[in-house]
Amino acid sequence: MTQIYNFYLELSSFYCIFATDMKKICFLVDSIFSIGGVQRVTAVIAKALANSYDVTIITFDQPDKKDTALYDLKEANLHYRFFQYPEVSKWKVLGCKVYSAFYRKILPQTKWTSDLYAFSSFPSEKRNALANELKGFDVIVGVHAPLSIRLAACKPLLGNAILIGWIHNSYQALFGKHSNYIGPELRKHYEFQLEKLNHTIMLSHYDAQQYHFPTSVIYNPLTLMPGDISQGISKKFLAVGRFAHQHKGFDLLIKAFNIFAKSNREWTLDIVGEGVEEPLYRQLIEEYHLQDRITIHPFTSHIQDYYSQAQVYVLSSRWEGFGLVLVEAMAHGLPIVSSDLPTSKEILGDFGLYFESENIEQLAQRLEDATHIDWQQKSKEAIEIAKRFDIDRITQQWKQLIED
Repeated sequence: MTQIYNFYLELSSFYCIFATDMKKICFLVDSIFSIGGVQRVTAVIAKALANSYDVTIITFDQPDKKDTALYDLKEANLHYRFFQYPEVSKWKVLGCKVYSAFYRKILPQTKWTSDLYAFSSFPSEKRNALANELKGFDVIVGVHAPLSIRLAACKPLLGNAILIGWIHNSYQALFGKHSNYIGPELRKHYEFQLEKLNHTIMLSHYDAQQYHFPTSVIYNPLTLMPGDISQGISKKFLAVGRFAHQHKGFDLLIKAFNIFAKSNREWTLDIVGEGVEEPLYRQLIEEYHLQDRITIHPFTSHIQDYYSQAQVYVLSSRWEGFGLVLVEAMAHGLPIVSSDLPTSKEILGDFGLYFESENIEQLAQRLEDATHIDWQQKSKEAIEIAKRFDIDRITQQWKQLIED
């Protein structure tokens, strides 16, 4: 009995040493306990890395909104911490806003003026509070571009921690002329700041080439367990995504389907999602008298059922950082109609039926073309392509980056 007890003590000591030596990884994210593609991908990667590292998610989610059942987070060996910035005096905020306005509109954009802007747009009270929250981690991942440059501003306060920016939007969506996120006037600032990080991860090689400093490319993985493979007999088009302003182009899809429906009376369209543009979509459906042909469904945790019952997936987005829905659709054996975005072409190659982005007439024609394809052959190709985005393969790339 004494020998067994001593062996147990030795084993416990070994485990403690091993646990202490495990790298501590932190994901800094705006939200994790809510529905969204970025939240889902972050959860999947964090859970996968938690098998090898001590992983914590620091989130700005309100504590009373926690739902660890979402994305099966409660089943993973993860830690969570809620963070909130402290208040900053009104006078200091006013002074910071004055400089920020000068930087955006008047000052030359150099590394020096960019550093000043990084501090004026992120006052020391907030910067120090965030740095204190992040101390003790070996690797810190800023999820999305804004939090990535917050990491860059905190770098002098974080010792030897490896800092990684994880950019989820396309370069055009972030810095294009009509950007709803950052805009062209801050393009140089973001590049100056992101360059300070140890690594900046992009979701496509096309986007990585747009930046003027070295970046890493890691694709997003398939984030769900596929359901039944589609049988290809339903005569249903499917589109999935958040109803954000213009992003997913569901307004374009409805207009194109209206053209398509005039010569085709059999196929229907399911759109799954929620968001601010839903009233616009419903108005278009009613205007075109397509209530019996187009159905809007709310988000569901069983999205696999929609993929399994569809026959063709349609991505009508005006831009994408990474079209994860394309991988999900192909994992269910679905052929793809897609706007000719560089990221879509990088994922699909010659497999996709492409139309010129925002060209409604071409999209209508591709819907018609999709009804005449060799569906069984396309379905087999889809499943093979989806295997490239296996979670184990993508996790290994993350681990190589961390261990590097």
